[in-house]
Amino acid sequence: MSEKFSPTLRLGDLSDFIAPSQACVVSLKGLKAIPKKPEPQVLAANTHQTEPVKISLKDCLACSGCITSAETVMLEKQSLDEFLSNINKGKSVIVSLSPQSRASLAAHFGIPPLKVFKKLTTFLKSLGVKAVFDTCCIRDLTLIETCHEFIARYKQSQANDVEKSKSLLPMLSSSCPGWICYAEKQLGSYILTYISSVKSPQQSMGAALKHHICQTMGFRPEEIYHVTVMPCYDKKLEAAREDFVFQVESNDGIHADESLCIPEVDCLDLWGNIRFDTGEVKLKEIDFKTLEDSPLDRQLTNLDEQGHLYGVSGSSGGYAETVFRNAAKVLFGREIDGPLDFRIIRNSDFRELSLEVEGKTVLKFALCYGFQNLQNIVRKVKTRKCDYQYVEVMACPSGCLNGGGQIKPKAGQSPKELIKSLETVYMEDVLEADPFKNPLVKRLYDEWLEYPGSEKAKRHMHTGYHPVVKSITAQLHNW
Repeated sequence: MSEKFSPTLRLGDLSDFIAPSQACVVSLKGLKAIPKKPEPQVLAANTHQTEPVKISLKDCLACSGCITSAETVMLEKQSLDEFLSNINKGKSVIVSLSPQSRASLAAHFGIPPLKVFKKLTTFLKSLGVKAVFDTCCIRDLTLIETCHEFIARYKQSQANDVEKSKSLLPMLSSSCPGWICYAEKQLGSYILTYISSVKSPQQSMGAALKHHICQTMGFRPEEIYHVTVMPCYDKKLEAAREDFVFQVESNDGIHADESLCIPEVDCLDLWGNIRFDTGEVKLKEIDFKTLEDSPLDRQLTNLDEQGHLYGVSGSSGGYAETVFRNAAKVLFGREIDGPLDFRIIRNSDFRELSLEVEGKTVLKFALCYGFQNLQNIVRKVKTRKCDYQYVEVMACPSGCLNGGGQIKPKAGQSPKELIKSLETVYMEDVLEADPFKNPLVKRLYDEWLEYPGSEKAKRHMHTGYHPVVKSITAQLHNW
């Protein structure tokens, strides 16, 4: 593996909880699984086979068992060297910070999330970064689009066409790239129709920056180098999807420049890679706690007039909670205030939420974290025995706060203790707010997307999913 990466990424187990193993889990039809090696992985079926077969990024399930040569090439495009190189080239570098990564730093250094944000802004701008934004703003937009999509699906499911309605619900969340990768490469078309078409906050932020915000900042899309800071290694795979590359419009604003295609997200980093005091990667010899506080960039940051951060409370995005409240209001006229009463079913990573009207259960939602629970949901959907209308799906146990890219526990601290501290600090000094009342999101609709579910919103905020042919399995089967 390239020395450009930090030890966190170079060392063995990049566990994002899909399958914490040391060997590739791609089905090899009875052949021995490939051992973990930094070199390209090659299998020979027999002496008559002349063409070697390689496991590449196309076959990868993001199981964290290996790093192949194809992944290495892709990851090097998102490395620290590339980040610094683009600053030196004069690119307009913009950083998007996830609230989970912010909480990770806050727990690590023992300072409030708002302080972390301000100090991090100081640090990044000292390197030459133009702006640092909070992904909570765009997450509010994705939540609104998700609510709109759910309401449309629910109403269509009540139609007379029973067969068609069965493919509409349950609606499964789409913000977790590990889950999407698994669904496309292992589950295929029977499950993909149930997945929400709304992009994740990371990709929605990239679309907003390069299709709209860059113009208000005086830049062309190709002049922007967009860096995201996320809690999950699989976000690198998400950023590399061909679906999230677009052609830049020519100067006339009408025709596309077919020779210039750029991604929504150029680079992704994780605090598991960049630690400011542990020596893994030292961009500068600094003491993070002593950094001055800088004013935050308000254009895409949830910051009110009093200087408080705001957003939804769910530490994995708050999808189930937000969609539930909106559906209860729009479909059944029920305003739900205060905390929601999630009921633990099998374990703390599988919880239910329901709404009763006149003694009848009209809404039934679930939180499903971790692949053990996920498999149960998939099985129910496949057999059409799933009685949920919406499921918030995350690949990692405990959700995004427990992502593989988060800062690891300190010496003597257990993973469970770290998760508890992250849950405590996540909403510290952060006001809980309704996404539908976010003035920044309202402005984005007024200036750019028009309204939830519009053609522009579908073009920029939504995507599609495709069954991926497992090339290794197919070739072995042909042998």
